[in-house]
Amino acid sequence: MSNSHPLRPFTAVGEIDHVHILSEHIGALLIGEEYGDVTFVVEKKRFPAHRVILAARCQYFRALLYGGMRESQPEAEIPLQDTTAEAFTMLLKYIYTGRATLTDEKEEVLLDFLSLAHKYGFPELEDSTSEYLCTILNIQNVCMTFDVASLYSLPKLTCMCCMFMDRNAQEVLSSEGFLSLSKTALLNIVLRDSFAAPEKDIFLALLNWCKHNSKENHAEIMQAVRLPLMSLTELLNVVRPSGLLSPDAILDAIKVRSESRDMDLNYRGMLIPEENIATMKYGAQVVKGELKSALLDGDTQNYDLDHGFSRHPIDDDCRSGIEIKLGQPSIINHIRILLWDRDSRSYSYFIEVSMDELDWIRVIDHSQYLCRSWQKLYFPARVCRWHNKASDMDRRPVGLHLVRNNRNMTSRAHHREYNTSCDSLWDVLTCKLLL
Repeated sequence: MSNSHPLRPFTAVGEIDHVHILSEHIGALLIGEEYGDVTFVVEKKRFPAHRVILAARCQYFRALLYGGMRESQPEAEIPLQDTTAEAFTMLLKYIYTGRATLTDEKEEVLLDFLSLAHKYGFPELEDSTSEYLCTILNIQNVCMTFDVASLYSLPKLTCMCCMFMDRNAQEVLSSEGFLSLSKTALLNIVLRDSFAAPEKDIFLALLNWCKHNSKENHAEIMQAVRLPLMSLTELLNVVRPSGLLSPDAILDAIKVRSESRDMDLNYRGMLIPEENIATMKYGAQVVKGELKSALLDGDTQNYDLDHGFSRHPIDDDCRSGIEIKLGQPSIINHIRILLWDRDSRSYSYFIEVSMDELDWIRVIDHSQYLCRSWQKLYFPARVCRWHNKASDMDRRPVGLHLVRNNRNMTSRAHHREYNTSCDSLWDVLTCKLLL
């Protein structure tokens, strides 16, 4: 049988969308308090509501209000002890209208609101609130935000807090919010290799935290301090008088410091995802080599025999390389360099890194290879501040000509497991530190 209705082209007038009107009408029930059959009491404030709407929107309320428990009785009053009236008002508005205004609320209210979204099972609301909190992080609120994000296992918000604290480590240590951190959140922060504050400042901040939280296990907290990174003067004049660490612990730290290679110490370093840190913006400078200014200018297109590259002559002991000092110790596992490629010459080279310009670790050794143009180099992650490139062979015995130098941190390379997040930053972020 043929269809008596001809095919009609789809047009906008053929679809009716009055969702906003529906939202307004249902929201009016909340404002008008009509037909309410359940009342919530939060901080002595009464909130009349409608069971069927709550149950339709939330599985938690469905079980609570229709599960045969005391709360399912007609006209029941249900006290809520774990939230604030402001946050619960926002949640009810969201339940009835699908809308919530975050911009005018205090951080404490937003975190309570986020807690309610998590408790009552509103994942979309949880994600949207977390996304907004990521945009308003500051020194005053980042610690309490991190505490909540860690408690509810919110990976994106947790990682954004970690990145913010890494870039503002010393300010975070001196903030009031730091003293209010839970022990778990505190340890997750200071155990990170990328929380790159001076160890003395970390020790003093933990000392203040212990005084402010006298009931906690101070020994466990103090184990997070990397004592071998502190100077002898700091160990004797700052750590020892505190009485929180035993004389044996201090002596062990002195022993490790005196007997270990400097590059074997467990240094902290800055982690800056997806950015080139071998730039003047981040305080990098070329300290050895000829034509220093050309290496960090960012121009990879305009270079010839007269300009646009740095170089060094080859000597017998291969120690006259091009040396770059970063603005601060940084975690890296990827370096990109552009070797001279405007003629047929090729190069053999090696790359070493250091923290003190005395103890050098070779991370790349291409001394037995012929190389030219772009080099994409990966190695186990290391904290370093100095970076030296040297050529021990050139097909035209003049020296190493280096046009560009980029340093990266990337999760794609094989790496030593640096503790850069509370859970797994490597799985969440592509950490690229272009050096």
